[in-house]
Amino acid sequence: MEAILDAAHACLSSDPDASIGDIAKAAGVGRVTLYGHFPTRAELVDAVVTRALTAAEHALAVIDLSGDPREAIHRLVAGSWSLTADAGALVAAAERSLPAAQIRAAHDGMLVPVGNFLERGRSEGVFRTDLPTSWLAAVLHSVVHCAATEVDAGRLDPGDAASYITKTVLASFAPS
Repeated sequence: MEAILDAAHACLSSDPDASIGDIAKAAGVGRVTLYGHFPTRAELVDAVVTRALTAAEHALAVIDLSGDPREAIHRLVAGSWSLTADAGALVAAAERSLPAAQIRAAHDGMLVPVGNFLERGRSEGVFRTDLPTSWLAAVLHSVVHCAATEVDAGRLDPGDAASYITKTVLASFAPS
């Protein structure tokens, strides 16, 4: 099953419309075998997205979010935004195959530590308190995804993305 997930990740990361046949061939299995593990393409995409987000959660867990929240948010962005950029086509595959609520729910594991971090910044008076933490987390999430889209389209240099994201988010999060 790992070979199928590895192949699906590789195929969907290069072509969000990769077929079950393409994925089965890349995994070295037949379509019947693939369907034996994943009865639908959506279930396969969900498994790949869940695995990628679990890896992202582990990467996020090792980022130092202590100290001044403004500096910590730079470390957070610098250490994590490229995970989204690297998964650009995978994100597109998920958006085409899965309901938005399911994609959002799959991100919950990453949003909890980010929400806790944002709460700390709010309690220290560094981040705005006139908007809910959930909204601030959604803004951060959206800006990161936007940067990944811009990099993928060739409109943003990957070397500039973390700085642009951080500057945008810090301006948005500054107390009014």
